[in-house]
Amino acid sequence: MAEAAKKPRPEYRNIGIGQILTAYRLPLAGRVSIGHRVSGALLFLFLPFLLFLFDQSLTSELSFEVFKGFLSNIIVKLVVLVLGWAFLFHFCAGVRHLCMDFSHDLVSKEKGKTTSLVVVIVSTILTIALAAKLFGAF
Repeated sequence: MAEAAKKPRPEYRNIGIGQILTAYRLPLAGRVSIGHRVSGALLFLFLPFLLFLFDQSLTSELSFEVFKGFLSNIIVKLVVLVLGWAFLFHFCAGVRHLCMDFSHDLVSKEKGKTTSLVVVIVSTILTIALAAKLFGAF
């Protein structure tokens, strides 16, 4: 009789990236956390490219003019825009994490959703401003 009342043990499995993106609905705080990691990885991978561009722009006036010509290409502008988004998003999410470390009142489900929304809105506004400047709106 004791065996009949026994419930089967739940089976836990690791889920793959495909299940995360399609079947599993992450809350906004989870998406911001994943975005923070992705933007950090982008910045890390493109750091040599960014340092090369920075070095070339500071070598001489002639190299700066060549750099400006290089940056006028639309593909390069889009790459710089993506890297700009990565920096701005990573920075805003990092400030969010620091604030959560200092104030444990922010570590709740409601506040996590609110601060995640603030990160998304602020980084989007800053990225739009960067795009406007990069593509010559002002």
